[in-house]
Amino acid sequence: MEEGTRSCLLRNRSALEQDIKTSYIMDHLISEEVLNLEEEQKIKAQATQKERAVLLLDLILQKDNYAVISFYNALLNEGYKELAALLQDGLPIISPFTNKVSLDGLTAYVQTVLCEGGVPQRPVVFVDRPVLVRTIRNELYKLEADPGWITIYGMAGCGKSVLAAEALRNHRVLTECFPGGVHWVAVGKQDRAGILVKLQNLCSRFSQGSQTYSSPPLNIEEARDRLRFLMARKYPRSLLVLDDVWDSWVLKCFDVQCRVLITSRDKSITEAVTGNNFLVSVQSGLSNDKGLEVLARFVNLEVSILPEQAHSIVQECKGSPLVVSLIGALLREFPNRWAYYLKQLQNKQFKRIRKSSSYDYEALDEAMAISIEVLEKGHKEYYKDLSVLKKDVKVATKVLCILWEMDTEEVEDILQVFVNKSLLFCDRNGKSFQYYLHDLQLDFLTEQNHDRLPDLHAKVVRQYQKTYKRRFPSPSDEDCMYWYSFLANHMAKAKMDKELYSLMFSMDWIKAKTELMGPAQVINDFVEYRHILDEENSTVRENFQEFLSLEGHLLVQKPFPDIVQLGLCQPDSSEVYRQAKLQAVERAKKGAVYLEWMNKKTLQNLSRLVVRPHRDAVFHACFSHDGLKIASCGADKTLQIFKSETGEKLLDIDAHDDEVLCCAFSPDDKFVATCSSDKTVKQKILLATCSNDTFLKIWDLRGTSCKNTLFGHMKSVNHCSFSPDDKYLASCSNDGMIKLWETSSANEWKYFDVNKQFRKPDDDDDDDDEVLLKCCMWSSDGAQIIAAAKNILFIFDVKTDDVVAELTTSSYSTIQSCDISLTSPLLAVALLQYSVELWDLELRKRVGDCSGHLSWVHCVRFSMDGSTLLSSSDDQTVRLWEPNEVHSSSAVSLVRDMDAVFQEGEVIVLVSDNKKCLQLINGRTGDVMCQSEVQDSRIRCCCLNQYVNLAAFGRGDGILKVGMKSARFVLQNIGWKRLQFQQNLLIAVGLENGTVKVLELPSGKILRTLIGHTECVQRCQFTSDGITLISSSDDATIRVWNWHTEECKVLEGHTEQVKNFKLLRESQLLSWSFDGTMKVWNFISGELLKSFDYHDGAVLSCDASPDGSKVASASADKSAKIWSLNDAADILVLTGHNACVRSCKFTWDNEYLATGDDNGEIRIWRVRDGSLLHVCPKESEVKDSKHGGWVTDLHFSPNSKILVSTGGYIKWWDMNTGESLQTFYTNGTNLKSIHVSSDFKTFVTIDNIGILYILRMVN
Repeated sequence: MEEGTRSCLLRNRSALEQDIKTSYIMDHLISEEVLNLEEEQKIKAQATQKERAVLLLDLILQKDNYAVISFYNALLNEGYKELAALLQDGLPIISPFTNKVSLDGLTAYVQTVLCEGGVPQRPVVFVDRPVLVRTIRNELYKLEADPGWITIYGMAGCGKSVLAAEALRNHRVLTECFPGGVHWVAVGKQDRAGILVKLQNLCSRFSQGSQTYSSPPLNIEEARDRLRFLMARKYPRSLLVLDDVWDSWVLKCFDVQCRVLITSRDKSITEAVTGNNFLVSVQSGLSNDKGLEVLARFVNLEVSILPEQAHSIVQECKGSPLVVSLIGALLREFPNRWAYYLKQLQNKQFKRIRKSSSYDYEALDEAMAISIEVLEKGHKEYYKDLSVLKKDVKVATKVLCILWEMDTEEVEDILQVFVNKSLLFCDRNGKSFQYYLHDLQLDFLTEQNHDRLPDLHAKVVRQYQKTYKRRFPSPSDEDCMYWYSFLANHMAKAKMDKELYSLMFSMDWIKAKTELMGPAQVINDFVEYRHILDEENSTVRENFQEFLSLEGHLLVQKPFPDIVQLGLCQPDSSEVYRQAKLQAVERAKKGAVYLEWMNKKTLQNLSRLVVRPHRDAVFHACFSHDGLKIASCGADKTLQIFKSETGEKLLDIDAHDDEVLCCAFSPDDKFVATCSSDKTVKQKILLATCSNDTFLKIWDLRGTSCKNTLFGHMKSVNHCSFSPDDKYLASCSNDGMIKLWETSSANEWKYFDVNKQFRKPDDDDDDDDEVLLKCCMWSSDGAQIIAAAKNILFIFDVKTDDVVAELTTSSYSTIQSCDISLTSPLLAVALLQYSVELWDLELRKRVGDCSGHLSWVHCVRFSMDGSTLLSSSDDQTVRLWEPNEVHSSSAVSLVRDMDAVFQEGEVIVLVSDNKKCLQLINGRTGDVMCQSEVQDSRIRCCCLNQYVNLAAFGRGDGILKVGMKSARFVLQNIGWKRLQFQQNLLIAVGLENGTVKVLELPSGKILRTLIGHTECVQRCQFTSDGITLISSSDDATIRVWNWHTEECKVLEGHTEQVKNFKLLRESQLLSWSFDGTMKVWNFISGELLKSFDYHDGAVLSCDASPDGSKVASASADKSAKIWSLNDAADILVLTGHNACVRSCKFTWDNEYLATGDDNGEIRIWRVRDGSLLHVCPKESEVKDSKHGGWVTDLHFSPNSKILVSTGGYIKWWDMNTGESLQTFYTNGTNLKSIHVSSDFKTFVTIDNIGILYILRMVN
């Protein structure tokens, strides 16, 4: 310890002993290894606080300068600022190199680490700059204990990269600070696609030899997460070097809480990131002595004997390392040209360096022109070819091999000439070589060869076509990323419009590029080259762009979806569909499975773009005021900003320490405010916030302080919004109150008690149910307030306080959010039940549904011009809709209670809708043939006679009806005449109120109303003779009706809800129930024949083998069983599922059984011995999810070789291998069942958002 430091500590010892508490001080000293645990125990053993302080100071006096500095920092951290001030003047001045003797020179260890990390080698001519190198190392030692950022900044060509690399050539720096290694990334000026490539390459480098990741990350967010994991697990305490960073958003992409060294021209580049940040400034040029030393080494002369022109050259270029190196390389070839090169420089002298650290193009252009002139004639032509490269893009050797039609070795020899003359840079990473031009050099080349650029770009395209012919590069090709990134650009620059059309309008190209780089990059291509593509066919361009915009969220899944199958779901007029159909037909000839969506033309798709910006639920999203950007936030604690046209991510911010609940753009779109569950508001604008603390706060634009706090609500405040003129603020709360506040004074102006709207006259106030007001909005003129509670929208007149209207949404869902268009009377409502409703406020009626989300919808927002609506959901997506395309028919959706009959190539579908109506649909065209009037209860099941002459439906009131009085039918000629029924059509439906009805179509006559069930009817089915109708109910009974005579036999025996039933041979019926039993009945006599109690939980599914010898049952007890109706002892227990087994099905040859569970897993078993044959999907295939949800239904093909299953979507499986043959992604999810034709060619199902799918295999 220095004498002055010791003296200062002794002088102030008395004050320190009196005041400090040692416990927290010691924690700091132990963390910095000043004290050890043994010394801590000795201090703690002292009897009094003062004695502990005395011993602590004694120990510090025995230690070094570092101990005093640590003690000083501990005093500051623990609030002893006055005591710390006593020691300040006596603090020692030490360098991080104290006790750290530098090991200079390239040890074998240093060489290995730097080579593996891709750190550039020293230039051919290298001069040491020891002061700067020591400064950088001094900062590097600050990263020894904790992560942080070091920025080396200065103008272009000042040697930042060389200095950074040189600072790392130190054994002690690497071993003590970065034992995990060093990893060099040449960044340059990149767009997000380029940064993704950098991240992909870095992740690939880190995961070499690992089987954890089989494919590159598809987006920056995934790449960053993977990089964080790899650096934390495989390369802890390693250094990431980001060379030549131009934009601050790039640092966010590499912000993985590690140690980072940056070279940049921008001193403020790291202001966008958090954490320790240290700066190192590099002067713009070499000193005169160092400049002369560089020239001397190039020409192999002593500095003292250099000609006078050497001094002038250094002075003329102001010591620019780039220019000095370029001229030095030339002089090495022609050592007698000193006067010539000086003259060239003097003709165009450097301008004064601007404060922005930018460079002078003219002067550097001249320096490069001099360099190129001395190249051999052939080499000059090759160098001109480099004019077509993109700035700061590294090009693999293979790209230039293709361009020049040469072997790798020949190309590398030519490129090495350029590298040796400082005309090109080379990045060596192991065995791979990548080359790039400095942006100054590229600017020079493009200017010099301006007239030849189209021809040079065309040359690149022709050489690519010659090499790859009719195929595209594969991910294993070294040059694949280059071609997928820049081939379209080369075609556009070459004005090869036809070739660009052919490329961009190719399904094969779309698939290849999307699989490698994600859909946003391809959408960007369509936007960037729209002016060219539209000259050929704007409709086709729109077809492809719409396809990627709506299906792009599926194209980021793993395994990668079959893009041909997705293309088959496009409209028949689309070029995407045309190409997909051609490919599907060809592949189907070879045994592939593809499905045509026969009724897709009936679907009105309101979505314009679907984006998956988050890894978890998206709680809020909003448009920027110019409509070009969208901000979103959610449960993953991040704020995302992306383009509203393409979905390209612009910014990814780790915004809070907890879920981010809301975000908003400032009026000028320069800032975004967020609020979070971490109880903080981060903002740059004037805004109001509300909280669970029952308060509202208004924040001032000019500072971070709260301007006003508004008191008055008694419970959590859920939402607030300013009036259009900003004079008032509206708020709503869980106390059932809407309050209006004066913005200027923060005084409460008036309130609306929504509780009164739910309160009956004789209700006691104390017993009222809690009314939760989710949101409140002002009308565009500020005259009305709209608030949402439960499933009702209340519209209040602000002036009169009256309730102007009540709008009731679906009774089965709660309103989560609402928003009003500023340009139309439209109101958007987000519902808990996965959908968005659109209401016309002038007409006071619902005008449409925007269905597509797969989970709760949290937020809806219109763009400022009202042309676009966005919604965000728990399904991790943000969807953009075009509300102007909505019409009333979109407000009707089907429910999943349906029946289908397949007859002579035709399909008839009977289905109910959300309006409590029945629809009879022509499966060939998707047209509605008949539609009934509204029923008095929700329809829960329906059925058609096997021969298409009977149909029935049941209700929840226990009544079964035949026919409907005054039913209204809409008959469409198309389809109806085509079917040519020989007799009237009859149907049966079961209703939620327990009623079962049987009707005759098309007359609408009620033939019978069957009353008997006391609870909801879950299933009804005609027998083959058409006379008997069987229904099951939640009342635990099954009823067998002669619907002509209304005679009924009641099958009683189950004690809980009957899950389902199945007709067996010889008038037998098998039923299963939530009571865990299966029962066999003679449904003609009503006699219970047998009862089986094989499960410990509810029986969810049963199936009988085609030969009638076996029955399979699946249960909530996570097991399935195979048993015999005739021998109770003959039972096989199938175990292995880890969730409820919800479905089971025998093959038609009686050999195998398939079972599906709630984890999305399907198992194939041998019936004879219960052995397991396959698990579908295989673990190696599982990336994102297993089947997207519960496996709800299973069916085998007649030859038992293919299995179809439903869950979150539909899948077809190969029984021989257990592998997936095809996946059909429905717009919704949670498919309840699927109806399959006997030839296994046609499939019918409905998803949870009411979309009907009639699918037919492509032949």
